[in-house]
Amino acid sequence: MFEQRLVSSSLRSRLRIEEEVLVTHLPVKYLLLRLTLFFSSYLLNLSILKIRLEIAEKWPCKVASAPGKVLMTGGYLILERPYAGIVLSTNARFYAIVRPLYEEVKPESCDWAWTDVKLISPQMSRETMYKMSLPCLALQCVSSSESRNPFVEYAVQYAVAAAHATFDGNKKDALQKLLLQGLDITILGCNDFYSYRNQIEARGLPLTPESLASLPPFTSITFNAEKSGGKNCKPEVAKTGLGSSAAMTTAVVAALLHYLGVVNLSCLTKDQQLEKKDTGDLDVVHVIAQTAHCIAQGKVGSGFDVSSAVYGSQRYVRFSPEVLSSSQGAVKDTPLEEIIADVLKGKWDHEQTKFSLPPLMNLLLGEPGTGGSSTPSMVGAVKKWQKSDPEKSLNTWRKLSEANSALEMQLNILSKLAEQHWDAYGSVINSCSTLRSEKWMEQANKPNKAVVVEALLGARDAMLGIRCHMRQMGEAAGIPIEPESQTRLLDATMNMEGVLLAGVPGAGGFDAIFAVTLGDSSSNVTKAWSSFNVLALLVREDPHGVSIESGDPRTREITSAVSSIQIE
Repeated sequence: MFEQRLVSSSLRSRLRIEEEVLVTHLPVKYLLLRLTLFFSSYLLNLSILKIRLEIAEKWPCKVASAPGKVLMTGGYLILERPYAGIVLSTNARFYAIVRPLYEEVKPESCDWAWTDVKLISPQMSRETMYKMSLPCLALQCVSSSESRNPFVEYAVQYAVAAAHATFDGNKKDALQKLLLQGLDITILGCNDFYSYRNQIEARGLPLTPESLASLPPFTSITFNAEKSGGKNCKPEVAKTGLGSSAAMTTAVVAALLHYLGVVNLSCLTKDQQLEKKDTGDLDVVHVIAQTAHCIAQGKVGSGFDVSSAVYGSQRYVRFSPEVLSSSQGAVKDTPLEEIIADVLKGKWDHEQTKFSLPPLMNLLLGEPGTGGSSTPSMVGAVKKWQKSDPEKSLNTWRKLSEANSALEMQLNILSKLAEQHWDAYGSVINSCSTLRSEKWMEQANKPNKAVVVEALLGARDAMLGIRCHMRQMGEAAGIPIEPESQTRLLDATMNMEGVLLAGVPGAGGFDAIFAVTLGDSSSNVTKAWSSFNVLALLVREDPHGVSIESGDPRTREITSAVSSIQIE
């Protein structure tokens, strides 16, 4: 692993120590020896970094990243067509690094029926080796089964199968040679996907974003404590609910498809991505990632998390589950290549349209520290309630859908007002950022400002309606969609200066809460959350989806650290 600990601050600290030595009355020879040893160590560290960077350049790699998500509206409803949801992609990203496992293909390897696949997860200290059958593309784990990751396994199989289904003739021969070099895959997730409360508290640090920022990038992952009751179960990874499995699956699929030459994502500009134009290659990534993710989790979910990982922030309506019937009920003798070819040709009728928060608004996420919730079990409880009381459940869903649409409409109005009347819009947002909502109407002293304030208050009312209907659904289904502890926290948050919205994302429960703030009010909210024992995360909205990176993100961290070193 790269030397992340070599940062400019530590070197400056050591230099200050040497300066203190210089002003003492020690013999000059001793001082010179100390300085010589220090600079020798310093140059050795730089040499090690240089060698590792040269190795990375010698072994060309493809790096893709995909974002995590926050489902702002559409919880539960998004499971069924034609209900829509608003999902925001974030700056928390999963990275997949793909490079050849071997430098060259041996002449005799052309007759081999197997190739090697190595999966490395540095944050979990895991390395898993597989043998991949080239004729049938099956993966056989030759390491400890405890380190297996079904999401990555299906991502690898389906991405390679997509290459086989897409290529013919010479391209297929080139693909075979590339696969015979083996696949070396490293996955890395931003710290924001995981909970580091325990580490921060163990260090005696305050529950603030600054404490989170002090952790090294891609810090080793902590685990939840084992469940009580004498069960010998393996601890779960402590997560923040940003959709790590979807982001990871998408990143691996994108990196492999790009590496194998199935798609070319590097030529897709960010503007094209945001406008959802010329997305043919992205559509291929979406289909393969969506299929791999569904099969890995054993069910066909709504797919909003994978869609946002591919396309970015959006208004989403799910695809018809029948499109994956061929991959679910495939006959064992059917080659995987044929199954994936059918999936690629399938009628994917999902809807995703451009969406992002209006200007001067910020997404905040807070981790209450009360433990996560099991989304599948909560979804199961809601479905059971729907069957037992179809009339009441349909009425609740109708009201919830109307409230979701109202919030979407008000946010779209605010975005248009920002375009048409920027000065008035900006003035209102900046003024309201320092006031509680009951004072906002005082800023409506002109017609073009009044419409902005009305839209802000309309968005708040819609969010309050969403929360009300979500609580009613939870009570009827017997699950804590918005538990009392979350209700108190959300009410307190919405009463703070400059807060537009606050709610529980997705399926709700005890996971992170979200807030949308105005102007520069975020810092005051994070301070208030800290006093409530809520850790504000470093996550912000980033509307961009999957992308190809210029190199290993760990290398980028080291390069920036070394370049910042100054010897004074």
